[in-house]
Amino acid sequence: MGTLLSKLEERLPLAPLKEAALHKQVPIHKHAFWYYMGGISLFFFLVQMVTGVLLLFHYQPGAETAHASALRIMTKVDFGWLIRSIHSWSANLMVGAIFVHMFSVFFMKAYQKPRDLTWYTGLALLGMTFLFGFTGYLLPWDDIAFFATKVGVDVAAGTPVIGKEIANILRGGTDITGLTIQRFFALHAVVLPGIFIAILSLHLLLVQIHGNKIPEGVERANAYRTIPFFPNFLYADLYVWLLAFNVLSILAAIYPWPLGPEADILKPAPQGIHPEWYFMAQFQLLKMMPEPVAMTLFGAAGALWAIVPLWNPATATGRRGKLATYAGIAAAIGLIGLTILAYGKL
Repeated sequence: MGTLLSKLEERLPLAPLKEAALHKQVPIHKHAFWYYMGGISLFFFLVQMVTGVLLLFHYQPGAETAHASALRIMTKVDFGWLIRSIHSWSANLMVGAIFVHMFSVFFMKAYQKPRDLTWYTGLALLGMTFLFGFTGYLLPWDDIAFFATKVGVDVAAGTPVIGKEIANILRGGTDITGLTIQRFFALHAVVLPGIFIAILSLHLLLVQIHGNKIPEGVERANAYRTIPFFPNFLYADLYVWLLAFNVLSILAAIYPWPLGPEADILKPAPQGIHPEWYFMAQFQLLKMMPEPVAMTLFGAAGALWAIVPLWNPATATGRRGKLATYAGIAAAIGLIGLTILAYGKL
């Protein structure tokens, strides 16, 4: 291994990277567990990439072929059902991990200068993760996926001013057809991964440059120590990845992701149809008030959340800092409460 590394160093500029890895320190304190959530999110994305490529060998987009190819993966391809189940479960776990990561970053105030650009790139990755989930959900072309996607596109159509145009672009017309599958497949398998990887690379680079944020109370009390990123923290991160892989494997094997009957656009929607869990808060809000009002309210709340580095900068103290904390608590309670309420009324 040493000989191989030395030969690589002769041909590639690895010395600066090696030097940076050896000198980077990671703070360890009572809140350090939350530092692992970003790594867990990255792990689930890597699982998505590997399983997605494997599924590409057998999946065929199109109204006549999508469901048949998904059924063949589930029943004819060796371990196809397991690969698809891992892909679906890891997608949901990735969204959950990113949510937890976002709120932990928010409450640690790691969005403040000089980490504000890291915050913006993280939010971009969250938005693209939503798009990954939305575009991938339709691809099996079963009845639940079809009608849930229809609900989701209708929600997008409720956005003031540009909603109808966005919905027509997504559908490729006024209805969900085979062209919609092809558009969603192109976005899911080609366009989004390329953009996501580019933004993710920038996000990871910024994390390496600025390091991990130490909570204000911990930093004032000097109640922390540091360990080298390599190999100490990296080994711990890989251990957490192993735990995440065990959880993912158990869920995928014991609770295989189902495949319903092929979508029939002429049939009425099944009872209790709804989007994926991470869209349920918006779904419930749309039930409680007119579409334009609900979408405007949700959009305004999202914009305020995104620009928190501007209204709670590092120079702000006292009341403004407490207001940001209360806003984060309200956002978490609101999202969880609306989601629970939505499932309770199905």
